[in-house]
Amino acid sequence: MFINKVENTGILALDLIDFKTNLAILSFDIKTLLYQEAIVKEKEFREALAAVDWSAFRNKAVAISCSVDAIIPPWVYMTLAEKLHPVAAYYDFKDVEALAIDLWRQTLRSTDLSHFQNQKVVVRARPEIPASLFMLAAERLIPIVQTLMYGEVGMPKVIFKKSKV
Repeated sequence: MFINKVENTGILALDLIDFKTNLAILSFDIKTLLYQEAIVKEKEFREALAAVDWSAFRNKAVAISCSVDAIIPPWVYMTLAEKLHPVAAYYDFKDVEALAIDLWRQTLRSTDLSHFQNQKVVVRARPEIPASLFMLAAERLIPIVQTLMYGEVGMPKVIFKKSKV
């Protein structure tokens, strides 16, 4: 008879990849709204803004950036927020990768992890996951778990163990 020793350990696995957003992320470069792709001239900026098809951003995350060295006054960002607010699911001034990590962190931060209360938990090892997510997982789990580990259920590395009182 085959005995699954891993299953008998009582260790629960948390895979951070499960918290990655499925939300499509689009990039929006402010450069396209600038006069000669170099400076903000209010009249031209507002005309360029009016010509944008904002419906393309419906229910998507938008990573706003400016690929040219230009002085962008704060009202420009506020105007972009006003245009994106009714259509986009999320938007911020950062690159696509940073926005994806922000969304990933938001999902992990808002997820109910109470089912890990007083359990032995291993956070699965995945090299493609940013370090900040492992830190957030530890921050969320340390107060509630009995034991926090990293790696795989069969060969975990103990990170934290609640002392018995």
